[in-house]
Formats: sequence, structure tokens, C-alpha cells
Amino acid sequence: MGCFYGSGINDLLACMYDAAVRLGGVAAEWLTDNMSAIAAVGGDGRRARDLDRRVEKANFPYVKTLADFDWSFQPSIDRPVVEELASLGFLERRENVVLVGSPGVGKTHIAVALGVEAVRARKLTYFVDCQRLVGDLKRAAEKGALERRMRFYAHLSLLIVDEVGYLEVDKEGADLLFQLVSRRYERRSTIVTTNVGIGAWAKVFGDPVVASAIADRLCHHCTVLKITERSYRTKDLAPDRDAGSGA
Repeated sequence: MGCFYGSGINDLLACMYDAAVRLGGVAAEWLTDNMSAIAAVGGDGRRARDLDRRVEKANFPYVKTLADFDWSFQPSIDRPVVEELASLGFLERRENVVLVGSPGVGKTHIAVALGVEAVRARKLTYFVDCQRLVGDLKRAAEKGALERRMRFYAHLSLLIVDEVGYLEVDKEGADLLFQLVSRRYERRSTIVTTNVGIGAWAKVFGDPVVASAIADRLCHHCTVLKITERSYRTKDLAPDRDAGSGA
């Protein structure tokens, strides 16, 4: 039987060894000496492909790590706290993370980076922006499949909800989010990014009672990170030299 692409690494090694024996002792000796290294390379390839698949299933908008983050541009961020979060202890403790700041300050980057670390640790992770999450739950309710969809989101080790506050959520959506947050409360971890202070969520959700109930459950066991610097997207813009000159 000939060796062919797509065989398992063990089958390929056996096939290569048989061929080396037929060719001569030196080739067989070389293959024997290097078989562990060849098998390790094959194992690394499988692990990399498996990681790629799990990252894809996590639905990240892009893949970035904390190594890519420009800490010098955002000195308001407590770097040791973020790096401690990356150790994923908060997942074991079933705690949450809320990232608060204006658009473009790096909230989503940090959330994705923490999510990537969770995926590497083989934690079931999913990223979704708030409006898509609400829309998904509404569609499931209309189809009579809400319970099944709730179970999907409730079961995740880490749920990342991006862009809370960019658009208002109606009463039905707020009630659905409350149900989901309640199911995950003290059972699973959630990361939320928001451009609106938690105290102003009443306007986002249209109901101060529901907003308070959602915030209460998210923030009970929670790390809140406030980013106060300006947007990365405008960092290359020259300052207005005429500002304050009366021109």
C-alpha cells in the first residue's frame, strides 16, 4: 500500500518506515531516530487546526490577543488586572467582566483577547453583539424555540456580549436578556462591553426595574474596567491647533 495525503500520522509513519526498510538500513535508522519529532509535528498541526475550528465557532469579529494591545495609548487601564483576568480565574469563580468606555478605546479588543484565552483553554465561548443576541432570542420565541436557544446561551462557559448601549433595547428584548442573565447568574461567566455607564442602563433597556435587575446580577461578582482615554481610531488625527484661539 502506498503512502497518501490524508492518512493519519501513525499510518504515515508506519508506511514511511516500511519504505525506509526496503530502501536500506541507514534510512530506517534515521526514521527511527526522528520518529518522535515527526509525530510531534503532526500533533502540533492537529492542535492548531482544532484551535482554529474552535476560534471560528466562537464567532469573534476578529482574532486579537493582549500581546497586540497598545497599553501605552490607554494608560487608564489597569494592566495587571487585565492580565490576571487572562489567567481565567474569573471563569472558575463564575464571575463577570464589564468593560465601560467610549467607542474605539479597546473594549472589544480586550473582550476578544480574553475570549481567545478561554478558547485556548478549551472553554466553550461565544461572542455576539447585543442587538444580534436580542434579535436571535426574539426569533426563537416567535418560532417556539426559545427554551432551546436559551439553553445554548446559558450553557456557554463564557458569553461575550458586545456593544450594550449603542442602540436601545425594547421591553421584549430587555425581558429576554433578563431571563438569560438570570440563568447564567453565579453559574457561568459573561463579559459585557458598553459605551454607557451602568447607572444609565435604564435608558438603554427602557425600564429602570429591568435595567437594575440585569445590572445587579451582572455586577454582583464582577470586575468593572473603565477606559477613559480617547479612541484608537482618532489617535493619528492632528490636534486642532486653532482650538481656543478664537478662529
